[in-house]
Amino acid sequence: MKIKIINKSKHELPGYATLAAAGMDLRANLDAPLVLKSLERTLVATGLFIEIPVGYEAQIRPRSGLAFKHGLTVLNSPGTIDADYRGEIKVILVNLSKEDFTINDGERVAQMVIAKHEQAEWIEVEQLEESARGEGGFGSTGKK
Repeated sequence: MKIKIINKSKHELPGYATLAAAGMDLRANLDAPLVLKSLERTLVATGLFIEIPVGYEAQIRPRSGLAFKHGLTVLNSPGTIDADYRGEIKVILVNLSKEDFTINDGERVAQMVIAKHEQAEWIEVEQLEESARGEGGFGSTGKK
């Protein structure tokens, strides 16, 4: 799949780290280091603008290393970039640790996955078909 991209950052285009990788790392495009205090959130610019084909979305997800080692995650994970959005890709990061975290220019802060999706058409009915699960939710199927 080919996707149009404008790169206004100082960094290389996002790429896949391995042949089987699903996500591409997004880098912070900053003029100065940004300190994210404990429980603080911020919007991190990437300098990237994309044109995704209709029927696809870009999902913005946390990087597992930052999440595990530093408590840094994408707040609205996964964030969705719709096919008709033409603005800059920005990442909502939150620091869930007790320590300040410094984000430097060029640092890999999130990953982006391109995913196919469908749009639903609602059909209003008076009742739904029965299922084995029924209305059970929120842990109704047990822990194991």
